[in-house]
Amino acid sequence: MNPIRRYSKYPDLEIIAVLTILTLIFVLVPPLNETFVRIILGLAMVLFVPGYALIAALFIEKDDLDGIERIALSFGLSIAVVPLLGLGLNFTPFGIRLVPILITLTFFTIIMAFIAYIRREKLPADKQFEVPFNEMYVSLRSELFTKPESKVDKILTIVLVLSIIASVSMLVYVIVTPKQGEKFTEFYILGLEGMADNYPTNLSIREKGNLIVGIVNHEYENVDYTMKIVMGNKLLQEMQILIGHNETWEQNIDLTPPYTGSDLKLNFFLYKNSNFTEPYRSLHLWLNVSA
Repeated sequence: MNPIRRYSKYPDLEIIAVLTILTLIFVLVPPLNETFVRIILGLAMVLFVPGYALIAALFIEKDDLDGIERIALSFGLSIAVVPLLGLGLNFTPFGIRLVPILITLTFFTIIMAFIAYIRREKLPADKQFEVPFNEMYVSLRSELFTKPESKVDKILTIVLVLSIIASVSMLVYVIVTPKQGEKFTEFYILGLEGMADNYPTNLSIREKGNLIVGIVNHEYENVDYTMKIVMGNKLLQEMQILIGHNETWEQNIDLTPPYTGSDLKLNFFLYKNSNFTEPYRSLHLWLNVSA
């Protein structure tokens, strides 16, 4: 017997395997990983496919579960299995990252589907579970295209179809619409060791103080920053810095105090998009400058 034809008795397992491989391709291969299909396959891979493969491996007989129970348990077990696999990865050198999670889900799904295939093959043909795609198609076509017996049935059918369309549309909108978090800018100063410590707070009049200034843009847009470093009424430095969203700018800054004194306030003012009405962010250090 042709093994391909023999395996085609289980189209549900074929579909699971194809979805798994397609997810792997659309997540890892550019430019496919930038398309909307990646989101659809990713949701199926996380919410349904692993659970269905596990159910198929556990309940192999036709009378074990009906269709609704299989679908419901597939969603439930997927939601349970994926976090457990992620928890296991957390204790490995790979960690919880996209590629390790994807590969782990792929191996889990393929192994469960293979176990389901082997176990079904050991059953008599009349007991093997299979998805009755042809019967489902005929039944669905009959329901959709057979004229309802009454006007009430017709109205209910239309309402049901519209509700399904509206639900799918809302799901697509939620997936496609970018979700923006809080808009803010990180502004910080560090010592030369890259820590919030060991600042050059005791200097002489001719000595340069060295420190690191950093800006991180979380504004969901490119921002033109202006940074001014001021001591008293004297401007020590001014810099124009263009930073893209989620980008970080860091630079070593050399400062030479212009006069002596104790507890002198060194201000770091950050302005956003040329709005100089008031600083968008500000920092300061207290310096002691000797002669």
